[in-house]
Amino acid sequence: MQIRTERSDRKMKLILAGYFTFDAYREFKNQYTPLLESGDFSELEIDLGQVEYLDSSALGMLLLLRERMDNKPVVLSNAQGTVKQVLEVANFHHLFTMR
Repeated sequence: MQIRTERSDRKMKLILAGYFTFDAYREFKNQYTPLLESGDFSELEIDLGQVEYLDSSALGMLLLLRERMDNKPVVLSNAQGTVKQVLEVANFHHLFTMR
């Protein structure tokens, strides 16, 4: 999986591409940990528009991230196809803002 980080004002965005599976755990955590430590943002967006596949471990990683966010919003954006269906079945729309 590939991850890019973008910043716009006080909003951070992680743009994911490829397969979001357990193999991406270390890279995903390494990308968001410095952001959390700095705390210099008001919202974190996870752009899933280029994610081709995600599994249950990816859902777990998103939940762990949400827990670590100190009440700052996490937005899941641009989910499509099977990725969107998995998020809907898992009821993530109750836990995250979906765009």
